[in-house]
Amino acid sequence: MFKNQHARITGTTVTISLKTTVIILATTALFLQDLTIIFNDALHSETTSHLLAIPLLFAYLIYRKRNMLRAVVPIENKHEPKETRYLPIITGTLLLTIAVLLYWYGSHTFTPLEYHMLTLPIFVAGLTLIIFNPQTLRQLAFPICFLIFLIPPPSEILYALGGTLSVVSSEASNAIVNAFGIPSTITSEYGNPTIIVTRPDNTAIPFTVDIACSGIYSLIGFLIFAVFIAYIIRDKPWKKLALILIGLPLIYSLNIARITIILILGYHYGEALALQAFHLLGGWILIFLGTLLLLTISEKIFKTKIFTSSAQKCSRCSQPKTKQDFCPYCGRILKPLSMKISKVDIVKIAAIATSVIVLMSIQTPVFALTEASPIVVIDTPSGQQVSTTILPQVPDYTLTFWYRDTDFEEKAKQDMSLAYFYSPTNQSKEPTWVAIEIASTRSSLHRWETCLITWPLSKGYQPKVTQIELRDIQLTENPPIIGRYFAFQYVATNETQAVLYWYETAIFTVNSTSQQKHVKISVITYPETIEDVPNIKNQMITIATAIANYWQPIKTWSQITMIISQNGANLAAVTSIMLIATLIFNHIENRKQKKTSTNVYQKISTQHKQIVDAVREIEKTVKPTLDDLAKTMGKSISKKQLLQELSELEKIGIIKSIISSQQDEPIKTWKTQIIIK
Repeated sequence: MFKNQHARITGTTVTISLKTTVIILATTALFLQDLTIIFNDALHSETTSHLLAIPLLFAYLIYRKRNMLRAVVPIENKHEPKETRYLPIITGTLLLTIAVLLYWYGSHTFTPLEYHMLTLPIFVAGLTLIIFNPQTLRQLAFPICFLIFLIPPPSEILYALGGTLSVVSSEASNAIVNAFGIPSTITSEYGNPTIIVTRPDNTAIPFTVDIACSGIYSLIGFLIFAVFIAYIIRDKPWKKLALILIGLPLIYSLNIARITIILILGYHYGEALALQAFHLLGGWILIFLGTLLLLTISEKIFKTKIFTSSAQKCSRCSQPKTKQDFCPYCGRILKPLSMKISKVDIVKIAAIATSVIVLMSIQTPVFALTEASPIVVIDTPSGQQVSTTILPQVPDYTLTFWYRDTDFEEKAKQDMSLAYFYSPTNQSKEPTWVAIEIASTRSSLHRWETCLITWPLSKGYQPKVTQIELRDIQLTENPPIIGRYFAFQYVATNETQAVLYWYETAIFTVNSTSQQKHVKISVITYPETIEDVPNIKNQMITIATAIANYWQPIKTWSQITMIISQNGANLAAVTSIMLIATLIFNHIENRKQKKTSTNVYQKISTQHKQIVDAVREIEKTVKPTLDDLAKTMGKSISKKQLLQELSELEKIGIIKSIISSQQDEPIKTWKTQIIIK
């Protein structure tokens, strides 16, 4: 018996591991390029550093559900009616299709990474439904939805909210230090509030509260932890929501306290120590302190629990003597069903593997991957010389290197920022500049419209430019490189400027080694009047297209990929309608089955009706266990006989046994399948 049980457990473990591996490999294969960009940015940028915690939190959420998953994963739907038996597979397939279509559509837009990360939870949900069953997807719903936090926060939101927070933080901190008798005033530097502290020796120390100091990054990171904590605590939904609402102002108050401490240290001990404190009290320290405080509030004020108390566990099933698969008193599952690889599973895995291989062969890149000419930088007595081989020679233009902006490189955390000049030989052409920004992370390459319009608005200032036109333009057909055209006029000088820029991922040769870098290429002109903008736009598109083609894309798209990506949104909408129709059909069929069961209910024996009525009455407040039903029925029936009667009622479809979650512990309960008003 022991050998059979050991073999059963081993077979189940192997089966679950194999199916889980299929989901992980399929997801990794399709999203590896995107995830590499996401986490590379997170390692080097404070803006998205909080994303590094998501894999760990996600793993814990899965671990938290391990007992429930072990109980529901082996459930099969072979006893379901033929009309609805294959609906989970159909639904999972439709979810996968929607995810792939949106992925391809996103690759044909100016913001592919955001679209790709949006499709990740949909893709994982579809795979889970196909490989396992609806019960498993229900248990994994929150962990899968938690992956939505992998979407990089839009820069527009960061600037708008960060600008407001920096103003409020600086005013609050300035008021606090003034209350402590420290003389300080607030001014503005480049749109950022600056607190100037006057030390006892009359020297002034300026502290600029920019986006990084506003607490916006800590706020976003802490939101993830707050949602995580609210989910895992063992208590009522209103307490979970209350923790999130308390947590957000809590972390912001901690950021104000951080700025205040830095100002006090600067006043008493000088700028050097204040800067050390600034780096020491960084965003992750604030998130850590905020999380500890939130846990303390959760336990001391709301009296919530994260872990199950041993006193709450059923003493009768801690050392079970029963041969049943569940405890007859508390309902806890003691012996989950066994499972093994079936022919259907093999067909599913083979179909998924084949589909992934096909998708990988035509997978669209996140950004156009190109083989760029190496940049040659030479120091000469007359200054630094940079080669022009990175850009093409365009007819009617003479190409020259203009300058390298090392100051901007340092501020934006870029590897290189180069400016080139196309001088027209034909007087009908306009002079054109080309800016090439190269960085190891995507977040170091900012959008023009964000810097010129969104950022000033976030500081409470009117933009220095007026937008004339903003639209996306396709530069190349295959692979489709989408550029963003932005024409604007400076308010102070009425000078008009037009920019056509796009992003690529290029392989550069640095110190004899190949390195993949992110690149932003901007084609820039200065039309004399607004009326000249349309004509100059065509000239800019010509130069931009020549540059995009010159960079020699390494990977092109197949014709079918081009067609699908261009029509991805419409195809995804049609597939979504099919998904909704499938769910409606499933609901209608369930109603039909319940009506049929209701008719059967009218014909069953009195004792059976009493059992069904007991289930109906108990499920109004809790999920009925065998012990709950036995207490309701009284001494008229034993638990053993009651269990047999429940089994008979389940066979005719009047009630249904389900595995419910009680603090993430699987328990066996029953629910009715009839409709009685």
